[in-house]
Amino acid sequence: MKIEIWSDVACPWCFIGKRRFEAALAAFPHREAVEVVWRSYQLDPSLPEHYDGTELDYLSSRKGMPENQVRQMFDHVAQQAKGEGLDYRFHQVVVANSFTAHRLIHLAAAHGTQDAAKERLLSDHFEHGKDIGSRDYLTSLGRDLGLPAGEVAELFTTDKYSDEVRLDFQEARGLGISGVPFFVIDRKFGLSGAQPTETFTSALNQAWEDAHPLVLVNSSDAEACGPDGCTM
Repeated sequence: MKIEIWSDVACPWCFIGKRRFEAALAAFPHREAVEVVWRSYQLDPSLPEHYDGTELDYLSSRKGMPENQVRQMFDHVAQQAKGEGLDYRFHQVVVANSFTAHRLIHLAAAHGTQDAAKERLLSDHFEHGKDIGSRDYLTSLGRDLGLPAGEVAELFTTDKYSDEVRLDFQEARGLGISGVPFFVIDRKFGLSGAQPTETFTSALNQAWEDAHPLVLVNSSDAEACGPDGCTM
């Protein structure tokens, strides 16, 4: 079973959704047969590489949201994150374009460390105030993930993996995805948003049953019991 997750590393609900999905997957009896693939999505592709302002400034000025409303949103999201064991620090968030970070995730996927890259980027962005658009930071992260230094350097000198990131954007539009996180199971079932763990559990079970229907293998009915009694 293949699960594709469209997500932006600059999306606070994406980290919360990741935790809730992981909890459901950990308890799923067939988890060893599940392949998880992270797909790229950008909430604001027009964002400059570095934004000179806080997350509060960004949302209030570029998105037109009243500052008090933004603060209330921060408090609500931080409380939800805390319930999943996450420590959001919105006052420390560095606003930056996530395109190169997504390219790094694709590079990590090529070396079998995609989930680790996604985890670190989300945590470093929302919990540790790291600049996800910084070459120094991304180079350091690549080193921590054990990625070849030369391939990480290519992210800043070439367009490597740019086409793959844009293809993810294109596929998201084709699937009608307009917000993240968005979970797609076997290209048949979709879940939008950071759903409760129970909802993910139900979706996993439903998708598995759909892909593995019960097949009757005997050619004729044998003796059995039912509501009206037993056959003889």
